[in-house]
Amino acid sequence: MTPSPRALRDAFGCFMTGVTVVTTLDQDGRPLGFTANSFASVSLDPPLLLVSIANSSANRASFTKGAGFAVNILSENQKDISATFARPSDDRFAGVYWRRGPVGFPLIAGASAWFDCTLHQVIPAGDHSILIGLIGAFEATSHPGLGYYRGAYVTQAATAAQMPAGPDVVISAILEAEGRVLLVDDGRGGLSVPMAKVGPRGVQATLMDLIDGLGLQAEAGMIYAVYEDSRLGTQHIALRCPTVLSQPKRGAFVELSCDGVSDITDPALRIMLERLAGESRLGNYGIYFGTHETGRVQRGSEGLIA
Repeated sequence: MTPSPRALRDAFGCFMTGVTVVTTLDQDGRPLGFTANSFASVSLDPPLLLVSIANSSANRASFTKGAGFAVNILSENQKDISATFARPSDDRFAGVYWRRGPVGFPLIAGASAWFDCTLHQVIPAGDHSILIGLIGAFEATSHPGLGYYRGAYVTQAATAAQMPAGPDVVISAILEAEGRVLLVDDGRGGLSVPMAKVGPRGVQATLMDLIDGLGLQAEAGMIYAVYEDSRLGTQHIALRCPTVLSQPKRGAFVELSCDGVSDITDPALRIMLERLAGESRLGNYGIYFGTHETGRVQRGSEGLIA
């Protein structure tokens, strides 16, 4: 059964692609171009790529018989350029800033990447012709590329930036020494244990940076609590970190007792340290899992290593 062109086009549209504008110069040196998502890399050595052009295109001869072409991979904010080069027009380059590339073909400003090519081979393929280009120069930028899927544009980076992000992960260092715990100013008129938002380097690196910033020598110890604070949209990981009693760069060591931690502003943190004070006397530690309001303590002879 021969599929209908519309059904086949829809099926091809299920493959998400990038969007390019393929450009060249006619025999009079005027820029020509068309929008295409039929772009693919072919070879690294020699560096080859391919695009296809419809045999019905008015500009087919300029591309198949010319010296070469450029492929401009459009960025997410260039949907209007894609639309311009997809519609019939006497001058698609009107209002579009472009320059000649190192090989000599039109490069569109603001593209995510471009490839300037000499024409290597033309292969007839049904109602299209495949243009294989030998890459003479190229450049990639940090601009996110424009996508195309099921007949619609896809702007993945812009869409991701608008989506609500997950909770920030905050690491808390419970620095213990000789029955005392280090508390620091929380910036709200109360006290807290040292905390830091986990960065791209991960939990371990963030914890060690936090300890180093306090001027203390301590090891990354056992995980003591993992909980979510819905009030602040944060996920907390608290670790017990044994250290030597000394003068920190900020904060002070206080007695690990209910009275000693009474000035901690955050109720969840205060309750956690009150639990630690009791467990320290018994030598039987547990790990808390839950939220800032409710959860459970898992008992065991060993904790989890960060």
